[in-house]
Amino acid sequence: MGYIPPFGLTDEMMQTVSETSELLGRIKGLENLDKFPRLRRAGRIKTIHSSLAIENNTLTIEQVSDIIDGKRVLGPPDEILEVKNAHAAYKELENIDAFSMKDMLRTHKIMMNGLIEESGRLRTVSAGVFTSDGQKVHSAPEPIHLSGLMNDLFEWIKTTKTHPLICSSVFHYEFEFIHPFRDGNGRMGRLWQTAILMRWKPVFEWIPVESIIHERQTEYYNAIRGSTKNVNSNEFIIYMLKAIHDAVEAIVSDAQKHINHINVRVRELLAVLEQYPQSAIQLMERLDLRSRDAFRNNYLRPAMEAGLVSLTEPDKPRSKNQMYFRK
Repeated sequence: MGYIPPFGLTDEMMQTVSETSELLGRIKGLENLDKFPRLRRAGRIKTIHSSLAIENNTLTIEQVSDIIDGKRVLGPPDEILEVKNAHAAYKELENIDAFSMKDMLRTHKIMMNGLIEESGRLRTVSAGVFTSDGQKVHSAPEPIHLSGLMNDLFEWIKTTKTHPLICSSVFHYEFEFIHPFRDGNGRMGRLWQTAILMRWKPVFEWIPVESIIHERQTEYYNAIRGSTKNVNSNEFIIYMLKAIHDAVEAIVSDAQKHINHINVRVRELLAVLEQYPQSAIQLMERLDLRSRDAFRNNYLRPAMEAGLVSLTEPDKPRSKNQMYFRK
């Protein structure tokens, strides 16, 4: 029998798993979050800002947003590079095999490129886990053991029948305990839990669990310390399950508000909009409209701003040959 991380299932864990699963099923369209590009974008920005802020990156969420948009930002060069790297790493989520050590090394190289010489490689020096104020939480295993420990952990995640919410939390803790890289372990551990959860529910790509962890950063380190002291990851699992639950609850609420803000006229437009291109005149005829300004201002523009309509000529929005179709 291979390595089995030490933890035990509790009633509190199973109750939180049940409540989170119920939340995920509350909005039928939540799995298709691609319909709501603003929510996706906001989630990704929160994720990157929060994960880096935990590592003492001082850039504001507005600065992070501007960097992602390719705008020039004044700030420490290393912190700007951290944002660019994290954005590139999170963009790789769809291509990551969460069960592959090779993919983890590749993603770490993206995350830490230009920040440390050992990007994409296991550390060769002793290391520990420290809080933001420099307090040592944990002394990590020596480098000679890293390859074997990581291989054991990946083998377990491949074969376990444990619920994804729980096994991803176990992996996260075990990863932080092993601390396989010289730097970037925290942000990689959080990203990799997302990668594991995405195999269960793809919507986790856009749920900013990191923002909840950032808000409860002291408890995060306390959960690591407590789990290490108790020689099982139960305390960390419970912490993460609650953080995930609250992050899911927040995005469910945001999605509901977003849907409610789509007014009746936009709903009418979506009812006649097809996945094949149609002209403004064709859409106006189907809506029984005569005023082009009314169509543009009350129907088309709000739908476009909500990210629900695609253009055949996006670079020429007012082209006379412009046509529209459902995203």
